[in-house]
Parts: sequence; structure tokens; C-alpha cells
Amino acid sequence: MIRLAIAGAAGRMGCALIRTIAQTEGVVVSTAIEHDASPSLGLDAGLVAGCGEIGVPVLADLIDTEHGNADKSKVDRGKANFDLMVDFTAPAATLEHVQFCRNLGKAMVIGTTGIDAKGADLIGQAADDIPIVLAANTSVGVNLCVALLETASRVLGNLTDIEVIEAHHRHKVDAPSGTALLLAQAVAKPLGKDVVKDGVFSRHGHTGERKPGTIGFSTIRGGDIAGEHTVMFIGDGERIEITHRATDRKIFAIGAIKAVLWLAKRPPGLFNMQDVLGLR
Repeated sequence: MIRLAIAGAAGRMGCALIRTIAQTEGVVVSTAIEHDASPSLGLDAGLVAGCGEIGVPVLADLIDTEHGNADKSKVDRGKANFDLMVDFTAPAATLEHVQFCRNLGKAMVIGTTGIDAKGADLIGQAADDIPIVLAANTSVGVNLCVALLETASRVLGNLTDIEVIEAHHRHKVDAPSGTALLLAQAVAKPLGKDVVKDGVFSRHGHTGERKPGTIGFSTIRGGDIAGEHTVMFIGDGERIEITHRATDRKIFAIGAIKAVLWLAKRPPGLFNMQDVLGLR
């Protein structure tokens, strides 16, 4: 049985993860954590998630409360109450959790987006000591789209204009989404392009004609959209679109648990969902 720590346990993804884990053999929630101002602190994590009581309270810290250890740096590897952490929170919190798990020798599945280059370097360094799956999107469908886009880009990329359109709920704080960037990278790689250098992230006013070889991004924020992404290859006389629409966060939770089960058998290293799903 793999004991999981769920970071952001009372959030939208945290609750989806807890509900999915309750229906999955081989994994169990043993630790649930939230920020220190969360109204869910002290409540049963299963009740917060809406799947019934699981006997795990939502805590405001990662310390091993069972053993009364108040110093994170001194938590004994053998006493930490989890085997692997799943983290879909915010960059600052995730990087703190990475260091904590590295100190404990515990694996991580990270679905947090918006992590900058410095943070990515820190995660890469931690992967020298612990196994980590870092995924901009854990959906099986999205990662299949990545493989399809790599093929489409090799065939169409130099013959068409490429646009990435993404839509998310009103509460999402980063743009473009990590998934939009992931899909754009799948397109850019076969063409020898760089998403940051060749990406056009905003258009306003008199922009002039579209510059050949660029990758355009459009962002929509509103309502409760779980996630929609379309990559267009637009040519003269035809347009090819590859689209993924998420209607329930459950798909991300299911993919994350696939990553958990796969990662539990791996040595230290930095992996992604393409590795988990055997797509590369």
C-alpha cells in the first residue's frame, strides 16, 4: 500500500485526488495538508473532499505530528507518515515541499504550473536524490495529444501558421496555461523552435502582418471551465485542429494516480507523463 501526502488537500484538485484515491486499490491518503489560513484545518480530509470520513485530518504543516517533531529539518526518514507526495498547489509552496521531500527521501508527483526556470532547476537538482514526475498536465488524453502534435508538426509545421487557444476557469492565476505551453513545446521541438522566443503571447492594436514561423497564443478565462486546449495548423485552403476538452478534474486525478503507481517503482530521476504512459 502506497501512503500518499496530498498537498492542497482542500483545493479543487486536492479534493479530486482524494475522491479518486478512495476508489483506487494500492493507494491511501495518510497525510493531508493545507495553508495555515485554510478553513478546512482540523476537518477530516475525506469529508472535505465529499467522499466520506477517512480518518485523516487536514493539517497546516508537513511535520510528523504523531511523533511531536516540530522541526522539519529533523523529521526522521523512517517516521514520516507518507511514502509519496502529490502536489497541485502553487510554485512557492511546491518548491518548499520539494526540498522537504528531498530531505526525507520521498518521491513526488508535481502537477503545479507556473514554476519559473529557477524553480525548475531546483526540482531538477532534487531529482538527483528522489524520483519526481513533473507534469504540466496529468490527463492521459492531453499527453496523447502531445504525441499527435509532434507528428503533425513534423508534417505540417513549416507549411502552416500555428495557433494555440486555451480556456480555463476564472480562478486560474497563470497564463498561458502550463498545458498550453506543453502543447506548444510539442509543436516547437520538431521545428527547432523555442516557445519563449518564437511565441506571440498578446496582440493588440496595429500589430502588422503575422510573422512567419511564430506560434500564437490566445487565452480565455471564465466560469468553471476545467480546461480546453486547441492547437491549429492553419494553411491556405485547409485547417487541421487537435483539441482536448476536460469536463471534470477527475481525469487529472486519474492520471496523477497512474503516475504515483508508476513512480513508486522508479529510482531517483526526473520524469514526465510521456514516461509514465510509455509514449516515448
